[in-house]
Formats: sequence, structure tokens, C-alpha cells
Amino acid sequence: MLVDSTAVTGLNDPAFFDRYANEYDENDYEPTPTVDFLAGLVPEGGRVLELAIGTGRVALPLAARGVSVEGIDGSPAMVEQLRAKPGGRDIPVTIGDMADVSVDGPFRLAYLVFNTLFNLPDQARQVDCFRNVAQVLEPGGRFVIECFIQDLTEFDRHQRVATRALSEDAVNMEFLRHDPVEQAVTYQRVTFDEQGTTLRPLRLRYCWPSELDLMARLAGMRLSERWTDWDRSTFDASSRKHVSVYEKP
Repeated sequence: MLVDSTAVTGLNDPAFFDRYANEYDENDYEPTPTVDFLAGLVPEGGRVLELAIGTGRVALPLAARGVSVEGIDGSPAMVEQLRAKPGGRDIPVTIGDMADVSVDGPFRLAYLVFNTLFNLPDQARQVDCFRNVAQVLEPGGRFVIECFIQDLTEFDRHQRVATRALSEDAVNMEFLRHDPVEQAVTYQRVTFDEQGTTLRPLRLRYCWPSELDLMARLAGMRLSERWTDWDRSTFDASSRKHVSVYEKP
């Protein structure tokens, strides 16, 4: 059975992620490899744009390196979390859908990390994102994306149930349904504990690397680098994620 599209209405609205703003930084995340990679692409400075800037987990340490960072995010609550951090009020942020890229360029670099491109609801909006990023990049500017590669073997009849964490007091479970036609996975991450039941829904529309390369070409960009991770490890058939760099000629 495939995903009923009517059951996921709203999961890709930009402001949907307001609900996760207060807990977004609870997951341990070490930004240094990402920041090192991005800063290395703009050694002489220039304006840099982060799409889906969120709580500033990458933007703030990148700005601390002296990089002129600006952002776009659809979640006002996420941006409030950014503003509450040291240096957060110094980063210009536009509230809006990242696919529209409603800012004035030119930028030397734009980037989109944490698989966030896949939050856009369909192929058309992902193409819009590439096209609009290309329009605000300067000649020679680059667009960096970090994405996972979907492992289709993890599904049985397009479904999956998994236990993410288990203790005496709580259990975290994950329910997934896969739509191979839309290339979409709908998640429901559920926590059962003494406070009750907490639901964390999410829908991702994944892309294969070759599809992303075609989106870039349609936008007038070309692939210049692809690595498995921010450490520039070799990308090959065993890679489960990639960091891709597209360049505007």
C-alpha cells in the first residue's frame, strides 16, 4: 500500500517546522567539518547564503570565521532560536519559502545542508530551488547541498517499522511508508514515555544524485565536486550520502 497524499497535507509547509524549533538543537551536532568545507570555498570573502538557516547551527560558526552569512527560513520559531544565540541578531534572515529564494544577490556561495532540499514537496519545487539559487549566484558562484541516498532495501512492501531507542522508561519508534512513484517517504517518529505519546511527523521527497545533476543543468549550473562527506572522502557506490558542489559558469 502506498502513501495516501491526503494524510500528509501540511508536512512540507515552510512554517511546519515551528513545532520542532524548541528541540531542534537537542541532537548533538558537530559543525566544524561543514564549516571548514564551506569556508574553504570562499577564502577571499564574499556574500554567502544559507537556505533553511534554522537555528544557526552552521551559520553562526561560519560567521565567526569572518564569513558574511545571510539566511532564508520558512519557520519564524526557528529564527527566534537563532536570534537568541550570541551573534544571532547580526545575521540577516528573510522569512520565506527557500525554493523562492526571495533575496537580492549576488552571492559567492549558497548552501543547503541536513538533507533539507528533500523537505520541498515535489520535483517541481526542487527544480525551482535550483533555478532561483542560480539567479542570485555571481558568475563562478557555487551551490553546495548535503543529501542522503535512499536505501530502498530497508522497506518491506514499501513500509518499515523500527525501534530507535529503548529504555526502562521510554521507547522511541519510527514508522515509515514509501511511495516509489513520488519518491517520497513519510515518517512518524513516536515517543512513548511517562509524559504520554509524542508524534514527530515528517515527509521527505528524495532525489538520486543524477536527478540533482539534471536539476542543476536545467538551472544553468554544473557539478564541480562530489564527496561522500565534508571531509572530502571519495564518493562511490557504497556511499549513503553525498556533499555536492554545483558551479554557475
